[in-house]
Amino acid sequence: MNVKFELILTARAFLALIVGGFMGWDRRHIRPAAGVRTYAAVSLGACVFGSLSLQMSEPSEKARIAAQVVSGIGFLGAGVIFREQGKIAGLTTAATLWAAAAVGLSIAFELYLLGLVTALLLFGLLEIHHLRGWAFSQNENPQQDERDANPLVVKPPEKRNDLNVQ
Repeated sequence: MNVKFELILTARAFLALIVGGFMGWDRRHIRPAAGVRTYAAVSLGACVFGSLSLQMSEPSEKARIAAQVVSGIGFLGAGVIFREQGKIAGLTTAATLWAAAAVGLSIAFELYLLGLVTALLLFGLLEIHHLRGWAFSQNENPQQDERDANPLVVKPPEKRNDLNVQ
């Protein structure tokens, strides 16, 4: 490989890092477990794996690496989904991490416009809850997500009145 080509791949990786961090900007407040660094790392990693896949000589190897990025990020996303007291949390984080990997792969495959527009759409999707009148379902409440995301916060026990004791 020549130095010029490696500089181009490095520039792609840097772009994926910046765009991924941009997508994680909103999540740092709502789901601190996956914020700027997580989104930037997912996008960067997907971009580097995508760039590496382009260097494979066999077409099946190129597709295999990209497919493993998709399934690997799905596994990572599954780790941020949890259920507590009948509520499911982390679905938005998992879905947007998966989409951040798609942005990284887009940049690796020289589909810059697609990657940038996807990142902007995701950022808008994550920021839309700030608009006046935007309603949350019970599982999409950012304040509830924030309380559930921090396992170190001790929640007061719920008052039980099963025995009708006053």
